[in-house]
Amino acid sequence: MPVAPLDLLDLDTLLTDEERDIRALCRRVADERVRPYVADWYENGATPVRDLALEFGKLGLLGMHLTGYGCAGANAVSYGLACMELEAADSGVRSLVSVQGSLAMFAIWKYGSDEQKQRWLPGMAAGELLGCFGLTEPDHGSDPATMSTRARRDGADWVLSGGKMWITNAPLADVAVIWARASDNVIGFAVPTDTPGFSAREIKHKMSLRASSTGEITLDEVRLPDSARLPGALGLKAPLSCLTEARFGIVWGALGAARDCVATAIDYAGSREQFGRPIAGFQLTQAKLADMALELQKGFLLALHLGRLRDSAGALRPEQVSVGKLNNVREAIKIARQCRTILGGNGISGEYPIMRHAANLESVLTYEGTSEIHQLVIGQKLTGLSAFAG
Repeated sequence: MPVAPLDLLDLDTLLTDEERDIRALCRRVADERVRPYVADWYENGATPVRDLALEFGKLGLLGMHLTGYGCAGANAVSYGLACMELEAADSGVRSLVSVQGSLAMFAIWKYGSDEQKQRWLPGMAAGELLGCFGLTEPDHGSDPATMSTRARRDGADWVLSGGKMWITNAPLADVAVIWARASDNVIGFAVPTDTPGFSAREIKHKMSLRASSTGEITLDEVRLPDSARLPGALGLKAPLSCLTEARFGIVWGALGAARDCVATAIDYAGSREQFGRPIAGFQLTQAKLADMALELQKGFLLALHLGRLRDSAGALRPEQVSVGKLNNVREAIKIARQCRTILGGNGISGEYPIMRHAANLESVLTYEGTSEIHQLVIGQKLTGLSAFAG
């Protein structure tokens, strides 16, 4: 009897009962609440983000790896499995969860004041409040140290000026975590989006992540009290630590998209007949499926290893997460492209998820650190020499 792509090595035996239960819950909500509708969301570029956030909040999926303030306090592996199941439905839906929990909520949870945590985190965990994370700028992506957004003191207040680009959830957010350069360092703020001077417009005409809300933020002399500043965030290491947190979810999430592609290709190849028999019986098709299943197993073992390290040591080193993000996203996009060939012309149809996954993974490949950036992070660790500056 055939087995599922991730069942070749009985990898479920490496998970605890609780981890398997959380995975089953996330798979169920993805099957019931996302899969039947996501092709239309993608085609129309419109997703009921707030409704999804409320449902995910009720299930404890938002900020699920954080503790207190209504967060579930799940372990890293459970969070990773949740990301995998959500991204098996769509990368944009997983982005909603990871940006909310691993970027916006994590920044406030780790660097915010008690007042900020009490004000924002319970509502964000429940899905009643949406957050976004403003670091990337139109001219400053891979090199955030050169950001143009400025924060200057004006009496007891701060005034923010600048702009952020490609910010997930921005058009719908209630609070934006904004990073800006002050006179002597990079600092962060929890900015209510109804503050005068703050605006966010939806980015249209995307060819990828169309089931996700993406915006451009404009900060036009946004005046904030000092209580909006994240007191624990000083220096570029603060936002970069948030990116490391979010990249861990991507390590798992990309596997979900790849797994869904392989499962779709196997099902299609079993029913599609050419030359008098199913194409699943052809040697070249089986070679493709075998190679893709092999990379899935390896990627899962890598993600699981990083999760166990996180759960035992409490943190992962940036280069360790870079290894996972670089490998798993790179292999996932190869798998999506290969699966498309098995479906032939049907591979580009919205009736099947493969082309949607492939297009989404083009964004996942470059956001929160391009492949080149992760190669340089790993190269620096291997050689002790930085290649980031000329």
